[in-house]
Amino acid sequence: MSPRPLSLQDKLVQTGRPAKIDGRHVNLPIELGSTIVFDTLAAFEAARDARYQTGTMYYGRYGNEASFQLEHALADLDCADGVTLTSSGVAAISLTLLTFALPGKHLLVADNVYANTRAFCDKVLTRHKVRVEYFDPMLGNGLVGLITDDTCAVMFEAPGSGTFEVPDIPAIAAVVRKAGIPSIIDSTWATPVFCTPLTLGVDVVVASCSKYLSGHSDCMLGMIASRKAYHDQIRATVMAVGDKTGGQEIFLLLRGLRTLKVRMEAIDTAGREIASWLAAQPQVKRMLHPAFDSCPGHAHWQRDFSGAAGLFGVVFHPCSDDQIRAFVDALHHFGIGVSWGGYESLVLPVKPTRTGNRWDEDGQLVRFNIGLDDIGTLKADLAAALPLLNS
Repeated sequence: MSPRPLSLQDKLVQTGRPAKIDGRHVNLPIELGSTIVFDTLAAFEAARDARYQTGTMYYGRYGNEASFQLEHALADLDCADGVTLTSSGVAAISLTLLTFALPGKHLLVADNVYANTRAFCDKVLTRHKVRVEYFDPMLGNGLVGLITDDTCAVMFEAPGSGTFEVPDIPAIAAVVRKAGIPSIIDSTWATPVFCTPLTLGVDVVVASCSKYLSGHSDCMLGMIASRKAYHDQIRATVMAVGDKTGGQEIFLLLRGLRTLKVRMEAIDTAGREIASWLAAQPQVKRMLHPAFDSCPGHAHWQRDFSGAAGLFGVVFHPCSDDQIRAFVDALHHFGIGVSWGGYESLVLPVKPTRTGNRWDEDGQLVRFNIGLDDIGTLKADLAAALPLLNS
């Protein structure tokens, strides 16, 4: 009788750790080390020649048992042929783009990407003669009209940063695959619990592990999951640049993975309840939450995702910047911070940057991250502050 296939929850609990051995630790210890020694020159040379491969012990910067276990676990979760760890989510994005965006090439980037993605494109890639073009993320099949002979890759997010549009992932992936170039998606919001873009045709997935994957706001780490056709190229770039993950971060992420599914399910429930409550308040003009039909691409979310993260946007009716500041400052149970995906709830006003198409909403946009706080406490906090937005 063949063993039952591992469920997602089984994988989160069991992968990324050694096989069962009597007397073993439940968690891998923090592993530190730079120099790795060999008994023979032949063994050293073999390791040197295979140093870019996951699992090869050569020098600390290339990885160790704990990092290799983590890469295998993340690859399994994302249905990838390989994963390369990076020191942050921004490093994962930048090093992936650096792999494909060569001088003289044309790079297509969705207009609603993370601000640091845009910054790397505008401040670094353009300096190296890469032509960056921002496109409407909701183009879908229409993207084919923007691809040229010089196009080297397409970068997009699902959902978009700050404004939460959900693009047609399979349609974009199919157009890009037909052109013979890689599609790259930032899937930090969904995690593999709610969406696996590689199964939808995407070639490369990047994510900030500092968010939901680790889940406790104490870990700086990123990852790049990809198909075999691109994995070796990306890994070679990361290793050549010298980007390195720390032993403590690897330990924290391996630990955080164990509770990922239960955390995401709890956050999904809480996020939708708070969003539904907010949608009914007179100060709210529009919800930008992929699970709500007021959010662009809601039908795409219904088809391609199995749940929603706790990060969403709220467009309040027109009011002054001072009113928004007073509202945010009056919240006692929402921290003000640029990150998200931990157990704490956060709030932050957002001013979208668009160059391909205008953001023409006349209301004030505020981003909320719903953590693991008591839902009643968060509602009471919001209820006390919302009157500050009244005209």
